[in-house]
Amino acid sequence: MNTDALTADVLGDIALVLGTSSLLGALARRIGQPTVVGQITAGVILGPSVLGRLPGNLTERLFSHAAVPFISLIAQIAVVIFMFGVGYEIDLRSVRRHRRPVTFIAVGAIAVPLAIGTTIALTMDGLGTLHGAHTEGRSFVLFFGVATSITALPVLASIVRERGIAGTTVGDIATSAAGFMDVVAWLVLAAAVVGTDVAGDRPLPETILLLAGFVAAAVAVVRPLLNWTLLRPGSVLSDKAPVALVLAAAGAWATASLGLHPIFGAFVAGMVMPKPKGAPDKGLLRAMEQTGGLLLPLFFVVTGLTMNIGDLGGAGLALLGVVLVCGIGGKVGAGYAMARLGGLDTRQSAMIGALVNTRGLTELIALNVGLNAGIIDTRLFTVLVLMALITTFMTAPLITVIERRYPAAAHPADPPTASSAGSGSASESPYSTVRPR
Repeated sequence: MNTDALTADVLGDIALVLGTSSLLGALARRIGQPTVVGQITAGVILGPSVLGRLPGNLTERLFSHAAVPFISLIAQIAVVIFMFGVGYEIDLRSVRRHRRPVTFIAVGAIAVPLAIGTTIALTMDGLGTLHGAHTEGRSFVLFFGVATSITALPVLASIVRERGIAGTTVGDIATSAAGFMDVVAWLVLAAAVVGTDVAGDRPLPETILLLAGFVAAAVAVVRPLLNWTLLRPGSVLSDKAPVALVLAAAGAWATASLGLHPIFGAFVAGMVMPKPKGAPDKGLLRAMEQTGGLLLPLFFVVTGLTMNIGDLGGAGLALLGVVLVCGIGGKVGAGYAMARLGGLDTRQSAMIGALVNTRGLTELIALNVGLNAGIIDTRLFTVLVLMALITTFMTAPLITVIERRYPAAAHPADPPTASSAGSGSASESPYSTVRPR
């Protein structure tokens, strides 16, 4: 295939993916779901699970083997930008207002599902669905624990904004706890990837040492330099978006050079990006969300091309049931119980339990890391993608049920805090929802 024909194929695929994702994303918002639910569904429909089962093998005809690598590359760039935004959005200082419940929830809602996930991984040999290169070792156990314990901070934050609970006790605690859980989850995932095939021939201790050196340099050198350059009066770098893109790309390159996934470097880069007055700059965050969100549907279709629901079989469906029960129970149950121990009432605790169960795109990124590293096979990948889609889809209806069971009149909303002022006027995120009427 010549260059012009290949370019035409790639552009046609991009148009198809973006058009389908926009349509299903809008439909998802119509029914009160995050746009990401519709976008993930579009990826599944365009892949072997639906379109590929129709006569004529339409999936392979539309997404040629020559075009898919280029689509994947663009998708990875979008994911790097997205992960930078995830790291930048984490505001650990907000924990000061609700230190006790945030600590309880963050620890419980990551530790309990992590323990459940690792237990499932240790007892999974008899199911016959695993063919990854590392399914019997440390990498698989750690990875599966992460896969069942991740919370999608961007989707959670958008649901909090659109539900009108930004700045309330529930909104502040849920987002703060999710930020802590994201940091822990990505650290554990990095530990799982170290030592796999993608890490190359570098010895494990050397990789860990280099990774620690990268993080230390980012915090001790890059962050102060950026603070001095960007936040001082009269700085020539008034537009922070180009700086953020350079930082995201440099961080991604650094961890990719270490044999780890580029997302780890982008996440660290986001965390060290200076925040005026300790809070994320809404304009910069919005710019990164829009830049990455525009092309993220390509990531969903790459994910959809990798999975095939029709190949699951009885064992795969049984595993999906186990993962759903344990994943939902571990997240919702632990979130609720820890919120109660932290001093919150029944309604607040139930809301937080529902919110921390949201997995969304963050889960899909982690799953793709595990698949590319050979930690899981395509059937287990399919099971876990379905788990991410189902748990994200159930968040909005579950919150609606809680709101009806515990009317707001009986539980007045907390007044907005200073940090959340104006949050409702922020531009629409690609992960946002609309409140059902």
